[in-house]
Amino acid sequence: MNLLTQTTRRDPEVSPAGPTTTGDLTEEVREANARLVDKHAAALHDAPAHTILAWAREHAPGAIAVTLSMENTVLAELAAWHLPEADLLFLDTGYHFPETLDVAAAVDTRYPQTLVTARPTLTRKEQDATYGANLYRNNPTACCRMRKVEPLAVHLTPYAGWVTGLRRADGPTRANAPALSLDATGRLKISPLVTWSLEDTERFIDERDLIIHPLTRQGYPSIGCATCTLPVADGEDPRAGRWAGNAKTECGLHS
Repeated sequence: MNLLTQTTRRDPEVSPAGPTTTGDLTEEVREANARLVDKHAAALHDAPAHTILAWAREHAPGAIAVTLSMENTVLAELAAWHLPEADLLFLDTGYHFPETLDVAAAVDTRYPQTLVTARPTLTRKEQDATYGANLYRNNPTACCRMRKVEPLAVHLTPYAGWVTGLRRADGPTRANAPALSLDATGRLKISPLVTWSLEDTERFIDERDLIIHPLTRQGYPSIGCATCTLPVADGEDPRAGRWAGNAKTECGLHS
């Protein structure tokens, strides 16, 4: 029975049926985005967050999504000031810490913007039945693709651009992250916190009395899925606890 079950499991390189990619932009919006990046990316490279977000509100040729991991709520707070018409977009992988879901619920209550929740095609139980248990351990790249990369891609379809929480201080893979670029679909990718340190982030949270993810005060400076995130020691790379013991360093959302 076990052998039969194993041989009928789907190849994890083949995603479940359903949409997996972002819909096309109009040619007009794609060209406008490219012109904006060519003209403004250099000037915004080290600009403060409020300048970058004010620029986005003035120049983006369409709706903007503000993506939130719920590790902190800095972007939700900044968006309430600078992008009040933007949607907040949360990626619920199905593997989050309960505390992360509590933060998402608190954000939905505190901020007036619409909170859009993106979910994978398959539930955890369905994924286990289709691809085998513990795919996050056996093939973390496939798991991230199906539970993060593809759901986010699909849910970005209505937007001309998206705001991310990327910080250059988060590690070597992000050290040269631009404040403004184009993603692979031609959408604006706007990262207003690129110059912030972890200390800058914590200071802003305290000064503004923001919603706090309790695990960030318990040794988790970077929080992903509960199955793939460990606390880190003082002085370690903030993302050292992500996919610990695995060569993987990024889920694929920013690569």
